[in-house]
This record gives sequence, structure tokens and C-alpha cells, in this order.
Amino acid sequence: MRSTKLGALGATLAVAALVVSGCTAQTHEEVPMAESVIIADQWASAADAGMAAVFGTFNNTGHHDAHIVSGNSPVAERVELHEVTSDATGSKTMREKHDGFVVPAGGTRDLVPGGDHLMLMDLREPLHPGADVEVTVVFEDGSTLPITAQIRDFAGADEDYAPAHHDHG
Repeated sequence: MRSTKLGALGATLAVAALVVSGCTAQTHEEVPMAESVIIADQWASAADAGMAAVFGTFNNTGHHDAHIVSGNSPVAERVELHEVTSDATGSKTMREKHDGFVVPAGGTRDLVPGGDHLMLMDLREPLHPGADVEVTVVFEDGSTLPITAQIRDFAGADEDYAPAHHDHG
């Protein structure tokens, strides 16, 4: 009789653990990616026209990777996610990163000069040092994270730009 009660208790505890873990996993999945990501040390390069870059460090406090797929800003026609690659000669080329940026669960993703960054394309107005610029990043699940970045003087990371070919037709 005692082993039957222990067996029943064990089965009950196992079912309870499955229910609790299932609820916990479901809760994590329902949390929008943007709610688990913060940005620190964000800043943008000054520019009179053309394009400007936004840098900083994304920190994901969540239990799942957060995937940034696009962005927008009132000061630019469009926001592109960029990477910088080197060829065999050491020449650096900046280009659009079509698969976006992943901020790993419990980790960080640095946006830095000469590396990954957000690029404000076709500026609608000059970006003057000391002012702020607003940018919003969009995650794969559609959630958004607004960013305010201080504009600073910055000459660039000495890379060439390889623009993507956009089909406007």
C-alpha cells in the first residue's frame, strides 16, 4: 500500500512539474522580444547630409534570442542594418546585413565603428553634435524598441560602402 501511495505521489509531482514548466515556457514565448532588450552607450555620428551611423550595446535579459530585422527614424528616409567585412587585402567594406542582428539570450550585441551598426540613410536633416536623434529598431516578432542617441563628431571607420540594389519598381 505504501509503494502505491509513493507511486501516486511521484506521478502527481511529475505531472505538476510538466504543467509548471509548460506554463513557464509559454510565458517566455509570449514576451515580446523588445521587452527583454535594452541599449546602453548609444550614440550617432554627426552628418550634414547623406548617411550617419548609430552605435551602442544591446543587452538581452530574456531567455530567448532577440532578432532585430529593421529600423526607422524620422530623420532618415530609411534605416539599414549594416556590417563591415574585410577582403583578402584588408580593405573594409560596409554593406547591408539582410539577415539582421541577433542579440543572444542573456547576452549582448555590440554596434561599433568598423563593425555592425545601424545606418540612417538619405538624411532628411543635418545631425549636429550635441543634439539627440530618435531611432526605433524592429524585432522579428514585430515588437519595437525606441532609442535616443546623442549625436557626436566622428570621422568614420575608413571603410568603403557597397550599397544594396533596391528595386523601386
